[in-house]
Amino acid sequence: MGEAFLRADGRKGIRNVVAVVYLVECAHHVARRVVDRADDPDVHLLGFPGCYPNDYALRMLKALVTHPNVGGAVLVSLGCEGFDREGLAAFVAASGRPVETVVIQEAGGTRSGIDAALQAVRRVQAAMRIDERRTPMTLAELSIGTICGGSDGTSGIAANPAVGRAFDRLIDAGATCIFEETGEMIGCEGAMSVRAASPVVAEAINQSIANAERYYRAMGYGSFSPGNAEGGLSTLEEKSAGAYVKSGSRPISGVIRPAQVPEGPGLYLLDVVPAEPPRFGFPNISDNAEIVELMSCGVHLTLFTTGRGSVVGSAIAPVVKITGNPETYARMRDDMDVDAGRIMQGEATLDDLGHELFDLVVAIAGGAQTKSEELGHREFILGYKSIEAAGPACHPGGR
Repeated sequence: MGEAFLRADGRKGIRNVVAVVYLVECAHHVARRVVDRADDPDVHLLGFPGCYPNDYALRMLKALVTHPNVGGAVLVSLGCEGFDREGLAAFVAASGRPVETVVIQEAGGTRSGIDAALQAVRRVQAAMRIDERRTPMTLAELSIGTICGGSDGTSGIAANPAVGRAFDRLIDAGATCIFEETGEMIGCEGAMSVRAASPVVAEAINQSIANAERYYRAMGYGSFSPGNAEGGLSTLEEKSAGAYVKSGSRPISGVIRPAQVPEGPGLYLLDVVPAEPPRFGFPNISDNAEIVELMSCGVHLTLFTTGRGSVVGSAIAPVVKITGNPETYARMRDDMDVDAGRIMQGEATLDDLGHELFDLVVAIAGGAQTKSEELGHREFILGYKSIEAAGPACHPGGR
């Protein structure tokens, strides 16, 4: 499949990113200016805006800053926030990645903080170059996620089932594939539980969907937007069925939670909905929040289907845009990687698109850039959440 970046912890990345991480919103401006001044496509901005400490945010940043695509990190702290910067720095260092911390209050303020952090980025990059090791990577070592956003009536007919066909091929080749959006698959739990690798996994699937329904009812908020209706979707059931087909047809090996890396290859359902009553806002405040949670589970890249035409990408890991709407592709071809609308026009079959997506995944893992990467999209969002650390259930046969 090509060469990857071998990390000291044994994981392999398809990109070699320096993460500049703000640990409170008060440090966001300094961190952003550092990334702007670095003027390097491999220096990415991410962080957590909250001052009050949150176990979920710490767990997420630990997973993200030691993601296989990340080679080193610079942590930017104001100095008085509640985030455990020492704990995060120690965790990154233990993974074998170079890491430095800049405290703005100790550095002397904005200008000196920017200068100090920029110098830290350069030192981290130099250390990464010294330690850089390339090694062959196979599909069995690749992890791929999928979400949908800006869905319309074509999503469940073309783009999403095409991803399902690609997932089947990738899983058969030994890859790890992760799908999510339990709040958008209410009503599909019966079909999913039949595919469960064990009764324990089947029960976990049923519990996850039931919990999502309870949570959304309590929030008074469902995963159905005005744009979905304008795009031709009539009901949440129709949207759920369309979202579900992204998972393909292979057995579901387990249900995992954010920042939990699957123990072995196969297909996994990521449950991002808190199990307790609402406490910290919506479970998925935007598509990029879902991409971040997929990345925290180790996905090297994400397949993003969008009928209406989302333009977002992500920090750390590439995002592949797939639309099933021929009009969207014609209007937004600069942002779309794949025109699955050819299925709607009778110019290609689902299997054709499944093969095309499979080949594109291999190419991107080998270094080819997605449209969002070419355009400089590096969106990132991480908010407060109260969610348990461990996944409910995984098939015991996983390695």
